[in-house]
Amino acid sequence: MEARSVDDIPRGEEWQYEPKWDGFRCLLSREGAGVTMQSKAGEDLARYFPEVVAAARELKATSFTLDGELVVPQAKSFSFDALLQRIHPAASRVKKLSAETPALFLAFDLLASGKTELMVQPLQERRPVLEAFAKANFAGHATFRLSPATTRFATAQDWLAQSGGGSDGVIAKRIDLPYQAGNRDGMQKIKRYRSADCVIGGFRYATNKGASGKKLVGSLLLGLYDDDGLLHHVGFTSAIKRDEKPALTDRLEPLIAPPGFTGNAPGGPSRWSTERSAEWCPLKPKLVIEVSYDHFSGERFRHGTSILRWRPDKPAKQCTFEQLEQKVADPLKLLA
Repeated sequence: MEARSVDDIPRGEEWQYEPKWDGFRCLLSREGAGVTMQSKAGEDLARYFPEVVAAARELKATSFTLDGELVVPQAKSFSFDALLQRIHPAASRVKKLSAETPALFLAFDLLASGKTELMVQPLQERRPVLEAFAKANFAGHATFRLSPATTRFATAQDWLAQSGGGSDGVIAKRIDLPYQAGNRDGMQKIKRYRSADCVIGGFRYATNKGASGKKLVGSLLLGLYDDDGLLHHVGFTSAIKRDEKPALTDRLEPLIAPPGFTGNAPGGPSRWSTERSAEWCPLKPKLVIEVSYDHFSGERFRHGTSILRWRPDKPAKQCTFEQLEQKVADPLKLLA
């Protein structure tokens, strides 16, 4: 069952609210000693999380299917970067990481228990069964946790306001509907978007040329300064209107000059690096832009950002990591 993106938390007695966890969605099934773990795309996750497979075999229940999220705790947050590292082709590496960075399974739905199929039942009936299942099986368990849920709109607002560090928003589910795979009408996701002022440390040309045959800007490379005054590459934005690209290209090209980024740069050693990462033009740190983003982790914006406005009034040196500091909820406390 998937969620539709909306701007605001829906309100009404027909809605249940849950934190939107920042991990891998997973359907976990056990039948006797057999355990399967399936991603949202239908791929096998069991080989990457052997500690979760072993933990599932320790539960009292021997036949069930859970819908939930895989996360990796790190300090007082969940680390998506550590989670990504778990998807590794080498079995020896997987074994090592499963011991060093064990995952948690956060259960938010129960689709089958024993011979009882629960998908046809509305959420308001499935949730109590899930809570009873969790009480009987998860108590004191290191790997399996029950994801919290509420029907209080104010609590959902608090979760959204303090999202970050492991959650990136709120999921709203219709309590009167059954579990419907592929149907987004009964489930909505709301993310908390923030903004940051960033230096444009470089840009990439678009793959296709403009109508005049001239190469045009395709994306802007964003940077933030650390406490030592080094400019680090933290992400990009490609949300540039087509009719604005010629003028923006003319504005950028006179500023082309190395090094652009003086700290971490595109094409440097990181798991995000690709062959195309090196194909960028460095700029003098003269231009500042405010962008909207939904998540920041691993010292960069997780997804592409949206342009809010240019900031000719703001000195580049004032664009620091400090502005990203925020008060967020400890995700482990939400699970207590």
